[in-house]
Amino acid sequence: MNVTLLGPQRRPRLASVVRSLGLHGPFATVTAGWQEREPDDAELDQLLDGQSRNLGLWTRWQDVIERDPEFAAAHQQRRAVLEETQECYLLGLDHAVNALLELERRPIRHAEVRDAAVREAEWVIRKLDERHLQRTQAIHDEFHDRWRLHEREAIAHHRAETAEILGDATALVITGGHVGVLLDVLHVFNVRPAMRDTLQLIAWSAGAMALADRVVLFHDRAAHGPTVAEVYDAGLGIVRDIVALPHARRRLRIDDAGRMGVFARRFAPAQCLLLNDGVRVDLTPEGALPPGAQVLGTDGTLEESA
Repeated sequence: MNVTLLGPQRRPRLASVVRSLGLHGPFATVTAGWQEREPDDAELDQLLDGQSRNLGLWTRWQDVIERDPEFAAAHQQRRAVLEETQECYLLGLDHAVNALLELERRPIRHAEVRDAAVREAEWVIRKLDERHLQRTQAIHDEFHDRWRLHEREAIAHHRAETAEILGDATALVITGGHVGVLLDVLHVFNVRPAMRDTLQLIAWSAGAMALADRVVLFHDRAAHGPTVAEVYDAGLGIVRDIVALPHARRRLRIDDAGRMGVFARRFAPAQCLLLNDGVRVDLTPEGALPPGAQVLGTDGTLEESA
């Protein structure tokens, strides 16, 4: 499956990307991350030469909620459990990250003592991330085992229609928006298994994040001050060993090498890919980054993938 990741589309490059890939449609699109604005895709359709067909996953989800209230209530309960799990994880993560930053600031005379302490603190953070991802996956697995989504009539109907649209498409275009909502509907309507190996994927912002094997939320420049980057959930796993960082220059303190180094080492050996405005990254057939993609180095500086 060929994958192209783009930076935010404030100045759309989509039309030129599609032309360069030799794609002529039809195109399946996902704008569910926009939620209530999902149908406002006229500009997107124009960029795709009028050849797009929206999967309408948000609208389909509203239909499922209405037709299957028992399942909707269970889904809402699972969401509440996931949110509480995230809050508990963040409590421990915040203390661990602050301890690491304090170690890096504190004057310690013996370099070997400082380095050992820093490595231990980074190990603790990675373990917190790993265990949190395992817990969230266990919650998802239990839910799907219990509710057997493929047997729910309302869901099965929409899954079949979604698979039919994808079967006719030459490419799938996934836009941004709310990444949690996007992940939910992609899973509910079984989009990943419906993708053919020959399908071209084009995604940006939350769409790019959703394709990865894990979704990382980050914002060093939030109005209330820097937030600790957090593992949110597993993504579709189509893009592996890459942490997608949309709006990187606007959201990360790129000039703070110490903070960026902690970020990069935390998720290594995965590469932290900066998806800034105007960026286009065509993954190799093996799913790796091509030479020249901008990533965070483990020393906190910007570098290009080899």
